[in-house]
Order: sequence, then C-alpha cells, then structure tokens
Amino acid sequence: MASEKDRLGDKLHDAEKAREDEYFARRDRELIEKLKREKEQEFKKDLKAAKDMICPRCGKTLQERVERGVTVDQCPSCGGVWLDKGELDVLVKADDQGLFGRLFGGGK
Repeated sequence: MASEKDRLGDKLHDAEKAREDEYFARRDRELIEKLKREKEQEFKKDLKAAKDMICPRCGKTLQERVERGVTVDQCPSCGGVWLDKGELDVLVKADDQGLFGRLFGGGK
C-alpha cells in the first residue's frame, strides 16, 4: 500500500512539474515575442532616423534637391549643402567654367 502511495505521489509530482514546465515555456515564448516586437520597433525607428537625414550643423532635417543632375542634401534652416562621396566631382565636371570649375578644376 505504501508503494502505491509513493507511485501516486510521484505521478502527481511529475504532473505538477509538467504543468510548471509548460507554464514557464509559455511565459518564455511570450517574453521572447515581446522582446522581438520591441527590437523591431527600435529598428524601424532607427531606420526612419537614418532615412530622415539630419543636418550636422543645426540638427534640422535635410531636404534633397537636384543640382545639375546630382541629388544634394540641403538644410532649410542654415542653408548648408551636404554632398555624398563623388558628387562634388560630378558637379565640378558639369561646371568647368563656373565657380566649382575655377575653385576645384585646376584653373584651366
């Protein structure tokens, strides 16, 4: 009789442990999903900030404009113009006799 009680107690203990394991597994999945959502929102926020370029001089959002076939970024607040790599070379070549050509073209 005592061995039956021990087996029944072991079964109850095993069932309780299984329910506890299931609870914590479900809780862990929920926490992981929550963290994934938070990381995704943070990533989207960072992506938006990278897309909305900020003026290094005054911190305002830069606006794109096309100048002689080159898209340049200009600050509407301070008037600063920002060029990506190679854009100055394109502007100089497009304006040999103009200001850029005289300043950066070697003075032909």
